[in-house]
Amino acid sequence: MYIVPTPIGNLLDITYRSINILKKVDYIITENIKHTSVLLKKFSIINILLSLNACNEHKKTKKYISMLKSGNNIALVSKAGTPVINDPGYFLIKESYHQKIRVVPLPGACAAITALSASGFKTHQFCYEGFLPKTKTACEKKLSSLCHEKRTIILYESPKRLVKTMKLIKKIMGKRRKITIAKEITKKWENIQRGTIKKLLSKIKKEINWKKGEITIIINGSNPIISNVISKKVFKIFYILEKIMQKSTAIKITAKICGFNKNILYNTIIKKKLHEVD
Repeated sequence: MYIVPTPIGNLLDITYRSINILKKVDYIITENIKHTSVLLKKFSIINILLSLNACNEHKKTKKYISMLKSGNNIALVSKAGTPVINDPGYFLIKESYHQKIRVVPLPGACAAITALSASGFKTHQFCYEGFLPKTKTACEKKLSSLCHEKRTIILYESPKRLVKTMKLIKKIMGKRRKITIAKEITKKWENIQRGTIKKLLSKIKKEINWKKGEITIIINGSNPIISNVISKKVFKIFYILEKIMQKSTAIKITAKICGFNKNILYNTIIKKKLHEVD
């Protein structure tokens, strides 16, 4: 079983080894037969294409495992990029190991890693979160859990949800949080922008080209040192207000006065209180 990455835009990004494997295997399992056919035609590859997608993955896995056990060599490809990364194939790979079938991964294109390398943020530690939940409540909960993540954060997003997601990032992580947004990586319409969430949100609202294409969002990791410095500046105001009103109201007003994110301020205060109790 070969795991073969394919280009995420520019067809010339495919490796010689990938082309060689796609020519030699007995079958190619793909997420999108029509899309993969274009790639094969480009490099004069003639082979049999079989489907594996989110709808038939469980059903087809048993069939493909049987084919592998019969001695066939199979290549797994996704619509674009590295298979299994936010794409079908997990069950097939897992079952291949269970059945003692050799799994051979090839290196190649991946939007998350390509965008990360151009983000201008630290890359020695990062977390990949894929697509955020579709509902607003679940999305807010997920972003809140990532608010104090020190590692660089990688997200995928659809152009239709981009503005809404960036508004939530601004609300929860603060308008000064730095991010990089990458659109249509490796294609001629490639566009990579870096700056504060406030600046980039204002920019993409005005540019219609951000309403199309595949988007990768890279969020700079939380800096606890900066957070602590800011906290010291606002704590005094908060403590004065807390004496005359409810804590939630005091946090809201303090955040507004200091231009600070209320969610971050709330979490910082709670952590400080717990530390004082300890």
